[in-house]
Amino acid sequence: LAVISIVTIWIHLKTLPQQILILGVIVIWVFERTARLIILIRHNVGRGGTKAEIEALAGEAIRVTIRMARPWKFRAGQHLYLYLPAVGMWTSHPFTIAWSQEEQDLSSEKLPTDALDVLARRKTTMSLIIRRRTGFTDSLWKKAEIAPDGRFFTNAFVEGPYGAADSYESYGHVMLFAAGVGITHAVPHARQLVGGYANNTCATRKVVLVWILQSPEHLEWIRPWMTEILAMEKRRDCLRILLFVTRPK
Repeated sequence: LAVISIVTIWIHLKTLPQQILILGVIVIWVFERTARLIILIRHNVGRGGTKAEIEALAGEAIRVTIRMARPWKFRAGQHLYLYLPAVGMWTSHPFTIAWSQEEQDLSSEKLPTDALDVLARRKTTMSLIIRRRTGFTDSLWKKAEIAPDGRFFTNAFVEGPYGAADSYESYGHVMLFAAGVGITHAVPHARQLVGGYANNTCATRKVVLVWILQSPEHLEWIRPWMTEILAMEKRRDCLRILLFVTRPK
């Protein structure tokens, strides 16, 4: 679409002195696309590449677990652009990062022997919750639904992270509100604040997480991550969770 727009404007301005300005637009566009491509390759190619596990969940939702080829740094509130060539060709789609963690890659026969080896074998795992809509998300959900055990694995490319890394650690009391799949934005903040409270590295003393969901089965979307948060040190002293089910069975 961008290429078509530039070409049509170039033709429209033919014989006009303003046409030279389009050259500047072309240079900027080519530079931006080239830079994004280089970063995309650097983050996702090599070391086995970036892989994604796609799992169909109750309530027409999808959990995507991405194992990055190289370590990533992510902060609560940020999002990424996801490419799944097997589903959406080379189109990219933005999604909020719901969970992120680092794990040791033990697939190699040789165990790490020094600090550099340990860093080289770190694997960043990121998770998304996607609600089925139309187009790409519909195709993704259908492919996962018919797969064995309701999940499949595929190659992926991830771009980002993007967005402001909002921090609420300077507030004494924090209330997080979420509806439906919007819980993906609140969960990382809850994890960060509970960890900061336990380590005495933030000003937050009380955190209230309010989640409005249509059905109790939607709790499965974030069950693994919420289980980990509930097991965190001093969680009972600072975190309160309120659930409101709008369509109970």
